[in-house]
Formats: sequence, C-alpha cells, structure tokens
Amino acid sequence: MPQLDSRIDDYIAKAQPFAQPILLHIREQIHRTCPEVKETVKWGMPHFEYKNEVLCSFAGFKNHCAFTFWKAALMKDPTLLQNAREEKSMGHLGPIKSIDDLPVHFTTLLQEAMLLNEQGIKLPRKTTSNHKECMLPPAFEQALRKNHRAWEVFDKFSYSHRKEYIEWITEAKTDATRQKRIDQAVEWIADGKNRNWKYT
Repeated sequence: MPQLDSRIDDYIAKAQPFAQPILLHIREQIHRTCPEVKETVKWGMPHFEYKNEVLCSFAGFKNHCAFTFWKAALMKDPTLLQNAREEKSMGHLGPIKSIDDLPVHFTTLLQEAMLLNEQGIKLPRKTTSNHKECMLPPAFEQALRKNHRAWEVFDKFSYSHRKEYIEWITEAKTDATRQKRIDQAVEWIADGKNRNWKYT
C-alpha cells in the first residue's frame, strides 16, 4: 500500500477544480513508479522523498500545475536541463493545464530521478561567483535569521528567487519602505513563496 500523507489529500482537495485530476494522476504515477516513495509537505507544497532525499514535488496554481524534479540539473532530458538552468516558476515540465501536458516519457524521467537518489549523487554546490553580484543586505539577513523557517527556506531558494527579493528590498527609496519590504519578504519566505508568487 502507498504511504499517503493526509496533508497532500487536503492540498489536492483545496486545489482548483481543473488541477485536482492532474495532481491525483501525478501522485498515482509517482507511487506506481516508485512504490517506496514517502510523501511529505515542505514549504506548503507536496514533496516526495526516496532514499532519504527529495525526489520531486508538485504544486497547483490558479491557472496551471507545476512539477519539479529535485535533481533536474543532473538529468539528461534537454527540456529539463533548460528549465532547471532558467529556474522557471512553471516547474521543470512547463505549465501543466491538463494530464495531456505531461510528457509521454514521464515514467522514464521518474526512473532516472530515482536512479540518481539510489546512487547517492548530489547536486553540485552552487558557486559563489554569481552571488557576489547580489549581496544580502545586513538588515534583511538579520530579519531572516530571527525567523528560523524563513532563513531555512531562503537558504534553499534558487539564486534567481533570492535575487528577486534582494533587489526588491535594495530598490526601496526610504528606510521605512525598506523595512516594510523586509517584514513582508520574511513573511512570504516563511510560507515558501517566491517574490512574484501572486503572478504564478
């Protein structure tokens, strides 16, 4: 029997009507392909773990669903690689608006992702050279560190998601506006939201 997490049942039940059959189908395919997978919820979204590492995740939005392979950057599919490089909010498979939008080789992709976890292959550490372009403002860092969850989520964000928040805060014209943005950013980040979550 699949190991189901009731929180994911609730997540799917609250999703948009169009999204519910898509998310249910994806969930079923994951369990069928990887019977040992374990469900969990991280940053408010369903995640699936295999061999003590995240395998993949999905999310339902207002107009589309998104699916993410945790190690897409190490996989062979050119579309996955491109989307992983661009860190698209649409996920690694692009916007999914119906079951037909899933690639025909979805099961094969899952098997490839499983193999990476089985072999213990890790994602390479991101180089710090790009990060120098976008320094974390001290006041923002201090606020993030005061909120353990926000700091943990921010630390795992993609470079592009971190940059969006940092630029938004540093572009503030006054100290009051800057502080207001910092407070808002910490709240959103603690909820696992990227800077432009309202538009995804």
